[in-house]
Amino acid sequence: MKLTDTLLKYQISFASVVPFDWQRFRVKILDFTAGNQALQQQELVDTADFSRFVTQEIQEAGALCGVGGYNEHRVLYRRSPHFQQTTEPREIHLGIDIWAEAGTPVSAPLTGTIHSLRDNANFGDYGPTIILQHELEGTLFHTLYGHLSRASLRDKVPGQTIAAGEPFAEFGPYPENGDWPPHLHFQIIEEMQEWSGDYPGVCSLSERAMYLANCPDPNLILRIPGL
Repeated sequence: MKLTDTLLKYQISFASVVPFDWQRFRVKILDFTAGNQALQQQELVDTADFSRFVTQEIQEAGALCGVGGYNEHRVLYRRSPHFQQTTEPREIHLGIDIWAEAGTPVSAPLTGTIHSLRDNANFGDYGPTIILQHELEGTLFHTLYGHLSRASLRDKVPGQTIAAGEPFAEFGPYPENGDWPPHLHFQIIEEMQEWSGDYPGVCSLSERAMYLANCPDPNLILRIPGL
């Protein structure tokens, strides 16, 4: 059975990754493409200014948090040379971001073990990151949690079991979260391809099909209406 089919089969049983009731509260789907003229006017290199922009977008919508980003062609990554190190820039986002306050708890959607963890400390990178490994009906896959707090990495070791619904991390503040407005990058990864503590969360246009095949839509787990 394909991973996407397995996730759909068990979808109703997944625990919430963040403590938000998507059915009760409004969310703001944030647009980080070149078509967003308001975004073009922001000084994205200045994380404080970028954070004010994100907060304003959420508040003006009367929303609980900001969400979005899977398979989105973003202009955000031009703020950091980390995404411009190859001949073709990486601008296709492979996860879903949930933009909310630093300190927001993060829980495992289903029982798993810690595959790996690392503080990816480059400007614009993930910052503290934890990757969990799961198994459903004999199918192994992984979930990645980026832009965490450094405290989230304490007392964590590979192989450690994290129960479904167990809070194990929190959104990190900038600059320790990779120097981003506080948010969680959540990504599903089928094959880790020898990566450890890290995995591309953004790819180039030419690699899009390959990475999307290995990183299915995170909303199969998150179940956020409108995405």
